[in-house]
Amino acid sequence: QVQLVESGGGLVQAGGSLRLSCAASGMIFSGYRMDWYRQAPGKQRELVALITSGGSTNYADSVKGRFTISRDNVKNMVYLQMNSLKPEDTAVYYCSPYQPGPGRYWGQGTQVTVAS
Repeated sequence: QVQLVESGGGLVQAGGSLRLSCAASGMIFSGYRMDWYRQAPGKQRELVALITSGGSTNYADSVKGRFTISRDNVKNMVYLQMNSLKPEDTAVYYCSPYQPGPGRYWGQGTQVTVAS
């Protein structure tokens, strides 16, 4: 059974930084593209960043230049370093291994709140 546990969220002032972590188990982690999503109140879940099994990355325009995704295939971890945080980054952040079609796995998420 795939399990995903996100951590590292919290309350931070605008301009501050946070590092989110996601521990994955029950899957062949190194073979999966890993995604970070976020969902703000009243909004749809959106893709923030992704990292392929080969280490290529891509980012939403709204976070490009401020967020960095990385992975450790030995520890089965994926990270999201978030710098220069803005109030509009406030959301619950989730990691998820990429799967085409419905039925993706999700963790419980970690809350990030950026105060202005």
